[in-house]
This record gives sequence, C-alpha cells and structure tokens, in this order.
Amino acid sequence: MGHRLQQLDNGVRVVTAPMLERASASVSFMFGFGSRWETEANSGLAHFIEHMVFKGGERYATARAVSEAVESVGGVLNASTDREETVFWAKVPAPKLDIAIDVLADILVKPVLDADEVAKERLVIVEEIRMYQDSPQDHVQTLFDEVMWPDHPLGRDVAGTEATVLSFDSNVCRGHLIAHYVPRSLVVSVAGAIDPDAVTSRLARRLGGWGGEGSPESPPIAATLPDGPSLRVVGRSTEQAAILLGVRAPAYLSPDRYAVDVLNCILGEGMSSRLFLELRERRALAYDVSSYTVKLRDSGALCIGLGCDPARAPAAIRAAVVELEKLAADGVGGAELAKAKEFTSGRLRVQLENTGALGAFYGQQEVLIGTILEPAKVLAGIESVSTADVSRLAATMLDPSNGGLRGAVVGPFRRPERLEKALLGT
Repeated sequence: MGHRLQQLDNGVRVVTAPMLERASASVSFMFGFGSRWETEANSGLAHFIEHMVFKGGERYATARAVSEAVESVGGVLNASTDREETVFWAKVPAPKLDIAIDVLADILVKPVLDADEVAKERLVIVEEIRMYQDSPQDHVQTLFDEVMWPDHPLGRDVAGTEATVLSFDSNVCRGHLIAHYVPRSLVVSVAGAIDPDAVTSRLARRLGGWGGEGSPESPPIAATLPDGPSLRVVGRSTEQAAILLGVRAPAYLSPDRYAVDVLNCILGEGMSSRLFLELRERRALAYDVSSYTVKLRDSGALCIGLGCDPARAPAAIRAAVVELEKLAADGVGGAELAKAKEFTSGRLRVQLENTGALGAFYGQQEVLIGTILEPAKVLAGIESVSTADVSRLAATMLDPSNGGLRGAVVGPFRRPERLEKALLGT
C-alpha cells in the first residue's frame, strides 16, 4: 500500500494508489472548498452546485447521459458537500476507469447550468431541506451545529435555507464555479487496479486545457468558542426523543487527533463501548446510543447521539454525560485502552481495503492538509496514545473554558429546563 503524488501543468494535483488485486477502481475529484466559506446570504450554494453539475456537461449533456454513462458499465456515481470540501466520485470496474474520469471532468469543467434546470432543482433541494427537517434524527443534527458553532458558518445547514436556495440562478452558480472551482483547488485521487502513469496521462488530456485562477482563497472565519444557551430544545409530537450532546474536540491538525479517536472508541464505538453497555445493556434507557467525532481544521466536536422514551430523556442525558465525566475523573485501564487502540487500528485497516476509502484517505489529506501520511504512520499515532492522554483530553474537553457541554433535543417536551439540568448536572 502506498501512493504517488503528481501535479499537472495547470496545478491540479493527482494522487494515485495502486491496488492491483482489486477488480474495481475509484476516482474522486476533491475541491478544497465547502460551506464554511459561504455567507449567510448564499449559504447552501456549494451544495446547490453539487446538484447542478450532474445535470450535464458538454459531452454528457443531460442528467440521463451522465448517469447512464457510469451505470451502464456497472459503476456508481455520487457527490457530497461538507464544510471544508466538496467531493465528486465514481467507482467502476477497473477497465472502465476512463469513462468515470471523462464523465467527472466533463460535468465539472464544462457544466451546462441550464436556467430551466436550475429553476427545477431549486424546488428539489427545498424538498430535501424539508425532508431533513421532518426527520427528528436529522433535524437534531442541524440544531446541534447551531448550538456548537453559534452565529458562525459552521453552525449553518450545509444545504442552506429555503430562502437562499430559491435565490440561486445559473449566473450565480457559474460565478461561484469560476471563482472557486479552479485547478489549484482540485485534488484527483484514484485507487484500485490502476496504472498510475496511464491515469495521470488520461487526466492530463481531460484537464490539461482547463485554466482559470479565480481569486486567492481567503482563510475561513475562525471557529470561536461557543456562547449563549447550552441546550436547544424543539418541541415536536414524537414517540421518541432525538438527542445529540457534545463538547468541543481537537481539530484534525491537533496533536490530540489520535487520542480523541481512541477516547471516542472507548466511549461509544460499538456494542462493547461504555455508552452502549451502560445505557442500553444495564439500564435499558435507549435502543441506539453511540458517539462519533467531527474534525475540522481549527475545531471539532465529540458527539453522543441517542434516541429514547421522552419520559426517560433526562435520565438518559445524565447517564451519557456521566460516562464522559468518568473518563476525565477515573481514567481508563490498560486493558481497555489496548482494546480501543486495536479496535481503532483494525477498523482503519478494514476500511482501507475498499478502493473508494483508500482514495479518500490519501486525497482528503492532500486537499485539506497538504501533507499525506501513509496508513502505517497513522497506525503508529494511534498506538502512541496513553491512558494519561485519554483522561487529560476528557478533562480538557469538559472544561467550561472549552465551551462546556452542549446539546440539542427534538421531542414532546413542555419543560425543557429538566433536560438542561440533566445536561449540566445542576
């Protein structure tokens, strides 16, 4: 396992990772730009453009032509918009990789952006926003972001609002593409049964004539510490309360990025984690409970998600918080730490057997950080985490000076103050 990094004449970076024993190949076009750079007035624009490019390009001129080109060879094609990157990807049988490269290059370099299609897609994305708002498990995530990063681009829905989406037109989309989706912002990562030289040559032919400098990307607004109310509760007639709790956590550039992954594993990864054993197995407070991390360049979050009977929500919240507090107060034993490190390392090894995951592993490092670590280096970082690191990090994250505990709840609550007392232990 290994990678090669090259740069085309126009500034596009190409990362290749051969996996010759595989039957497939995955290609990702990754732009180092996302919703974090948007203003309140144009929030959701990167996500909107993600949708629009799939409506067609110069050669594959319609949405049907785009999808059929990849699906006709058994491949899959998709995209995602996040706060700090936008990714367009395809996975195909290895002999058909050129088709995937051609399709992605065509729709991204020469998108049609037809005015009528823009008007239709506005309505589609409005329905997408409403769909997520109608889902308590999805809506609570948006509310949690607002509490964790209040009055900040990180706290806004990546999809934007109905008002912003309805304001977009083809000229707005094209201007945004010209300004931000430029060669120097793009990393193309390819993994699978590939010849790196052939892949780079194909990309040079498809992207070599693509220019455009855009404007120098200004740094995003720094992620300041949260203030204001620590809990957001939205009353809704549901059978189950949707709950998301968390604290600020290390960024992906932090020396503690490995420690937070190990801590998260101990806390809420899998059925042998502390949260699962305490809240589900011992106390039957929830069917589904887990934790996960969010990492950004200058911020992050450790999040605990669960759903439970509304009547038991205060008890479930307090129990979840107590498990995090125990990591700070009592630490973790050597055996539990070893198990968590083995889990974290093993999970990474298993994930990287997938061509798409390996391509993303290398490509995301290049587009977000500008430096690529091989898996062995990351595994060594995980192995270096100590029991002292875990307890120190838990205490740091819980410290009020770090923003303290914060959360969001969706459910049928008339007295939300009970939930806040459970969160803060008052």
